[in-house]
Amino acid sequence: MKYYYTYMVLCSDGMFYTGISNDPIRREAEHNEGKNPKAWTYKRRPVQLVYTQEFQWVQEAIDWEKRLKKWSSAKKRALVNGDYNTIHELAKCMNATRSDRHRDDHAEQGTEE
Repeated sequence: MKYYYTYMVLCSDGMFYTGISNDPIRREAEHNEGKNPKAWTYKRRPVQLVYTQEFQWVQEAIDWEKRLKKWSSAKKRALVNGDYNTIHELAKCMNATRSDRHRDDHAEQGTEE
């Protein structure tokens, strides 16, 4: 059975790159080879593979990649460290902010939630 992975590499500048692959170890090596000067990781080498999540279906890997790309660096770092309490706290903060913003938008428009 073939598996797909959402992966994150930690770049030399401390930033994360998130992608999908069927072989994340090979992808780490490809990032470090730097064959494409236009690639986002090219000037951020070396990179280190710090996270993988296995999926049976490619669409699941793509969906998780898209979600992770929206996360803050702090939230990604917590995921890499297995610090699920911090992820939960950071998510609560974002949810509260979004809820306040959502209420404010409706108040300005004179509509109810």
